[in-house]
Formats: sequence, C-alpha cells, structure tokens
Amino acid sequence: MKLKKWQELEIGCVIPQGGTSMEFKTGDWRSERPIWHKDKCVQCLICWIYCPDSAIKIEDGKVVGIDYEFCKGCGICAYECPPKASAITMEREVK
Repeated sequence: MKLKKWQELEIGCVIPQGGTSMEFKTGDWRSERPIWHKDKCVQCLICWIYCPDSAIKIEDGKVVGIDYEFCKGCGICAYECPPKASAITMEREVK
C-alpha cells in the first residue's frame, strides 16, 4: 500500500474511515523537532504515554528514539519529560 503525504489528504478535515493515522506520514509538516538525549533519559516512559502520535519508539520496555515520520513536533514529550532529566529538547526543524 502506498502511503499518502499530508498534501494528498482530503480538504476540510474529512476522515473517511477510522484508524488511518498509520497510513499517513505526517512528520513533514513539523516546524520543530524533539531531540532525545539517550545519556540523560531515566526511562520513565512519560514521553511515550503523552505522545499523541505514538512517535516515541520503545523496545524491550525502553525508549530507543523518535519516529520522525509521524512526529508532528508538538513538544508534549519535551514538556512532560522530568525537569531533572531534560532528556528531550526541542530544536527548530531545518529542511
């Protein structure tokens, strides 16, 4: 199945069927990107719980990175990351 880009989506917020979020790589509309700092991460998984796009990659119960194909750059992961860890920071997207 060929995935559609955001520019090919229906105009007017039409959702033709449920469960379509995995069909569209929506990361290309982001203006900021989260940067995960592995050395600072305490593996609390709060970022994974709060991410509305399921863009936090988990393997064996641990954060291993961020899926930038689906991350929209909302910054919730960085905001929810414990201040003592500050394992996720936001940076301007450079294209």
